[in-house]
Amino acid sequence: MAMMISVSMSDANIRTSELLAIQQMVNYLPIFAEYDVDRINKVAQIVLDLFEEEDGLDALFGLTREALPVELHETAYALACDVAASDAHISQQELRLLEEIRYELDLDRLHAAAIERGARARYMTP
Repeated sequence: MAMMISVSMSDANIRTSELLAIQQMVNYLPIFAEYDVDRINKVAQIVLDLFEEEDGLDALFGLTREALPVELHETAYALACDVAASDAHISQQELRLLEEIRYELDLDRLHAAAIERGARARYMTP
């Protein structure tokens, strides 16, 4: 959840399409079947608070690595990519954050590229 919210907040312009994408993922994906949706606002506030701190991004990644099993790192990255792609425009700030997420979650570059291409394909418009 924190990775999705951080991508949405990264360009200081939280778009409705990004919020809708997060809501749809939480409502329909099996990974969130047991997730307490009341926690979303709390997670969003934590991310916002960390973005205001000097080393907040490092803290966010530390918390994410601590809470997220390694086998879900690709899932977190895929969901973050979906949020970034959901508004059909990926800002430089979003691209930079996705790059940081890839690095911090120790994702293989080839796997990350496949995830990114999948997100782009899902949100492509004619």
